[in-house]
Amino acid sequence: MTAAQLVGVTQRFGDFTAVDSIDLTIPEGKLTTLLGPSGCGKTTTLRMLAGYLAPTSGQILIGGKDATRTPPEKRNLGMVFQSYALFPHMTVAENVGYGLKVRRVGAAERRTRVTESLELVGLAHLAGNKPKKLSGGQQQRVALARAITIGPELLLLDEPLSNLDARLRIQMRAEIRRIQSETGLTVVLVTHDQDEALEMSDEMVLMQDGRIQQQGAPQDVFPAPANRFVAEFLGYENFLHDAGGQLLTARPEHIELDPAGGARGSDTASSGLALDGTVLDVAYRGVDVLVKVAAQDASGERVELLADLRATTAPHLDAGDPVRVQVPESRLVAVAP
Repeated sequence: MTAAQLVGVTQRFGDFTAVDSIDLTIPEGKLTTLLGPSGCGKTTTLRMLAGYLAPTSGQILIGGKDATRTPPEKRNLGMVFQSYALFPHMTVAENVGYGLKVRRVGAAERRTRVTESLELVGLAHLAGNKPKKLSGGQQQRVALARAITIGPELLLLDEPLSNLDARLRIQMRAEIRRIQSETGLTVVLVTHDQDEALEMSDEMVLMQDGRIQQQGAPQDVFPAPANRFVAEFLGYENFLHDAGGQLLTARPEHIELDPAGGARGSDTASSGLALDGTVLDVAYRGVDVLVKVAAQDASGERVELLADLRATTAPHLDAGDPVRVQVPESRLVAVAP
């Protein structure tokens, strides 16, 4: 089932095209992330879905109905902003119930739904507190509860974890995932953090320069990036060409180094890739060792490759040492430029 669709949607600001004729399907009851660097168009896409921006062209469907020109208050969507946007003069319960009050839901039903939402996010005991007494993580949970309590068709989250410290971010990833799973809500989350997207998504949408570069489940996208941009964004730091000019990539943790390697040239046969190089730098990081190697790929181009080795099994290497670089065939990924 489809919760929402963007069909040929474009957003221009003067001469600048922020979103360039994208087609996007949001599956119902799933968590979809819009992922990419700053300025890629992900937040603009979310704001058009929410109704805060009207597209320059194209169509937005929500629940199968044309919502392209429907104002935000009539789309029945929940929204959580980066800043949480809580009302400081209201209690936690009043903040959570605000959307219901605007919709003229009766006091008794409002109390019941507010309590249910606060219990869902684990904050029922703080219902009478003001936002200034809450931690950042608690404020975010209040914002989530407020968005959930109206029973939205879609829950839209704009970089909701960016203001939290690293420990809280990890906790809240699991919390949002749990809430989505328990409620069955359709969630669209904007993030620039690849780890966040990989951990939380049912579906991830990678964007660059206002266009969708790749969409799919994390388990499908991560091992098979469509092009160099997607690969680089997902942490594939090594790029080289085979003898036929095909661009290949491999993750640092999939590169093996043999200090006994001799000058045997390069090879991209069925067994994988093997070429000789020289160590440029070695960085010890406790559990692992990063080794940068200069080499020449099969096309004759000079490349620098990064290997991420386990510290307990890594060979001793110094800058200037000759080394054999090897990548198993199963770990080489062919990508478009």
